This record gives sequence, structure tokens and C-alpha cells, in this order.
Amino acid sequence: MGKETERWDIYDADKKKTGRTMARNDWCLKDGEYHLTVLGVLKRPDGRFLITKRKMDKSWAPGWWEVPGGAVMAGEESEEAVRREVLEETGIDVSRAEGGYRFSYHRENPGEGDNYFVDIYCFCLDFDETDVSLQEAETDGFMLAAAEEIREFAEQGIFLHYDSIKQVFT
Repeated sequence: MGKETERWDIYDADKKKTGRTMARNDWCLKDGEYHLTVLGVLKRPDGRFLITKRKMDKSWAPGWWEVPGGAVMAGEESEEAVRREVLEETGIDVSRAEGGYRFSYHRENPGEGDNYFVDIYCFCLDFDETDVSLQEAETDGFMLAAAEEIREFAEQGIFLHYDSIKQVFT
């Protein structure tokens, strides 16, 4: 038996599950259909944010900086997904952290079959660099960056989703 294909729920324009699913990266969505992803911003009490650097062998945005995140699996709720993704990618458990859901945005890619909602979370917790355990298949390192440093990466064009999520870096 091969590994089962990851499935994602399909959502309508009101971000309600349609009862249908799609295979991961199948990009079969019609206009008005969406999948859901999450981003988890981790902020320390000193005002620094945990950001990770994408591996250079990634087909999309290699070497760029980002915050942890990923797709919400079929049957999973947004908050479960962000906790899972942050833990998988950084080794940090945010289940008892302060903060949580902040806002959503969506993208339309007409004719590409890849329309999506993004739920943004911000978790505030005290953690040390030694607490970070990266998913080495995905990342080439991390840094604890001030909001200004993140903005500078964005100005260089090497920080994913910055324009859509910049208000969370305060």
C-alpha cells in the first residue's frame, strides 16, 4: 500500500466547507471554490518574531524568509492546523500560548484552480532559541527577527506574504 494522498476540504466563497475534498496540490478548484491555509506568527515577550528560511531546493521562493504555516487537512479545523504546522516546522507547542486567531485574507487565481483563504494567527510566548527544532526537509535555518528586520526582508523581496500579513508584526 502506498502512502495515502493528503486531502484538503473545499470551501465556498463564505469560507464554509462544501462537503467535498481535493487531493493536495491538485489545483482543480473552480471559481468560487477555495482551500484553506494557515500561518502562525510566533512573538516573544521581547518583541522578536520567529521566522524561518526556506530551503534552496524548494521549487517556489527558495531561500526566502517566512512564518510557519501550511494547508488545513480535510476534517481539520483551522486552529488545529496552525498548532500542528507550527509544532512540525519549529518544534514549538503553541497550545497554551497567549493570542490566537487575528484575521483572514483570500486570493483568487482565476483559471489556475488555486483559490485560497489564509487564516492568520499570532501566538505570544516566551521561548529560547534552544527550544526551536526545525523541520530540516523544509527549512535552512531560522532567526528571531525584529519587526524592522522583517520589513527589510520584505523590501528586498524575500519575505513571503508580507503585504498580506504585515499588520501582525507589531
